[in-house]
Amino acid sequence: MIRCIRRTSAFCLLMLVALLVNAARVQVFEADTLDDNPANRRQAIARYAQPRGDILIGDRSVTGSAATGRRLKYERTYTEGPLYAPVTGYASQTYGTTLLEHAEDAVLSGTDPALAPIPLWNELTRGREPGGDVVTTIRDAAQRAAYDGLGGRRGAVAAVEPSSGRILALVSTPSYDPGLISGTGRAVVDAWRRLNASASMPMLNRALRQTYPPGSAFKIVTAAAALDSGVVRDPDAPTDTPSPYVLPGTSTTLPDEAGGCERASLAEAIRVSCNTVMARLGVEVGLTGMVDAARGFGFNDDGLTVPSGVARSNFDERMSDDQLALSSIGQFDTAATPLQMALVASAVANGGDVRRPYLVERTTAADGSTVWRNRPRAYRRAMTPATAVRLRRMMVDVVENGTGTNAAIDGATVGGKTGTAQNGAGNSNKPYAWFISWAQAADSGRPAVAVAVVVEDAVADRADISGGGSAAPIARAVMEATLADRSGDG
Repeated sequence: MIRCIRRTSAFCLLMLVALLVNAARVQVFEADTLDDNPANRRQAIARYAQPRGDILIGDRSVTGSAATGRRLKYERTYTEGPLYAPVTGYASQTYGTTLLEHAEDAVLSGTDPALAPIPLWNELTRGREPGGDVVTTIRDAAQRAAYDGLGGRRGAVAAVEPSSGRILALVSTPSYDPGLISGTGRAVVDAWRRLNASASMPMLNRALRQTYPPGSAFKIVTAAAALDSGVVRDPDAPTDTPSPYVLPGTSTTLPDEAGGCERASLAEAIRVSCNTVMARLGVEVGLTGMVDAARGFGFNDDGLTVPSGVARSNFDERMSDDQLALSSIGQFDTAATPLQMALVASAVANGGDVRRPYLVERTTAADGSTVWRNRPRAYRRAMTPATAVRLRRMMVDVVENGTGTNAAIDGATVGGKTGTAQNGAGNSNKPYAWFISWAQAADSGRPAVAVAVVVEDAVADRADISGGGSAAPIARAVMEATLADRSGDG
């Protein structure tokens, strides 16, 4: 009898140990898998059980949280959603998160370990703190100027502070209201389908995630390569370039839209936007030199984040000389985001240095205490300081005497470069209008802002050369707003 009791007790103990081991396996080793299982509603219920932290422009919140009265207690709201959608993205109970709502989700949702009162607290308790806030680098005045300037046309604007890399404006139009897809239910599903079916693609972030042929705006990169390599030693000296120019190894001629490009100097080619001179200079620099120059500005970087991901701007690393000639004037396979082209202007304005662009100034806990603060960082070296000085003079000449006069601002020094990029098979579609620029106040020692504008459906006069009519006025409005805003801060 005693032997049977002992055997039964041993068996029960063995079963208890097995149960404990299994429980430990489930809770420790399979916890993440179970948490991420779509059938597990606890994660979603916990996620929306408290208000989400906010995204701020300056000291003003452009997001909020509203009580739903449902099981998912709070859903996201947006103030002036279309204006700030390219910055905030969306936080949807149905479709997840994008842009800053995604990149800073841990802070906004309260799960970031840095928000916890003591290290590892949230990991041990599997809890979350009240949502923290994200303070952006965006300037409201610049953002509004860009949005109003585009006027709903398909296009984008990116503006950065050259000395730091702070992103001051990030606009993509047509835009959308992220609040329409914040919750759940039939209305949200219908809004999602409608937005995704729209031919104007309002949910596409054209400033960060769409690349375009940059056209003549890319000639600043080619000019920097020509000067740094020594291919051009005197930017005011005539070049031995015919107009039209026969592309190397072909019988195809490249024409000029502007007059006076025959044997034009580099400075003149930038001022009036000569295709022939810049295409030939690109070939003379050579493929390796042009690839290195483009990389120096940020092209071919697959990993740039701001912290939202940025599409790769492309300059081909393998091509024939005729393709290199076209690439050197921003055509063929050359493609860039508006943010990338803002960095091109920024490099000239900042003495050749490109600062790493960033969109988040700092994050804070719910009580307002700073959790993390961003710092300006080096990104690339685009050109020597001497070359930057020469290019600044050329870009100023473009605005004062060339194709970019629509960007001039009284009392400020403005440099710019226009660009018209061919579009469609056989260039049958309307060209993309570009303008890149920078502005410096008269009483300042350094430029305050660098801007890139692209307008997809511009009604451009080809005699206007390179988007000076459609894109330059928008850039001017953004620069004026930034200079006025900084003056008010002072």
